[in-house]
Amino acid sequence: MARYTGAVCRMCRREGQKLFLKGERCYSDKCSVTSRGYAPGQHGQNRKKISEYGLQLREKQKVRRYYGVLESQFAKYFEMAERKQGMTGPNLLEICESRLDNVVYRLGLASSRAEARQLVVHGHYTVNGRRVNIPSYLVKAGDVVAVCDKSRSSEKIKAVVEANGARPVPMWLELDRDKLEAKVLRLANRDDIDYDVQENLIVEFYSK
Repeated sequence: MARYTGAVCRMCRREGQKLFLKGERCYSDKCSVTSRGYAPGQHGQNRKKISEYGLQLREKQKVRRYYGVLESQFAKYFEMAERKQGMTGPNLLEICESRLDNVVYRLGLASSRAEARQLVVHGHYTVNGRRVNIPSYLVKAGDVVAVCDKSRSSEKIKAVVEANGARPVPMWLELDRDKLEAKVLRLANRDDIDYDVQENLIVEFYSK
């Protein structure tokens, strides 16, 4: 499974905003966006005029990095969004939100999407009673996501759930914290997206 292995804080600085890639560190004073709020590299502090294409590229990169998706898979999601009924931009965000690793993170069963991805790969979660170890698995409305029976006694899982117990759960998900089980009430819509994104720029980027 291909994945980015570089310094993730550089990605937040490059996009000029927090992408919440390192869990609790992103909420503390140690966050690199707070301490060094400029792009990485030798010329990061220089102000540059950005072109229309540059704006589109940065928006695409920001969303792709936010969900931890590589370029080829993100382009595939865009093609899926184009084929779906409705507007392509919101469809794309809906697909990204329905990834299993994102759902696990949204439920507070992982501190970051990277940690959620690792826990899914290690087989700690089930979908409709069947163990799924594919982070890119797309859940559907009505699916039940739960911690595996064998993993409920894991100290790692207990620590993660306790650390993220106060995180609010999106309205499109319903979590039973006692059972460590959640139901996908519906797929996320545009109003559920809680970060700054202009999906129309991504549509323009791929439509060239």
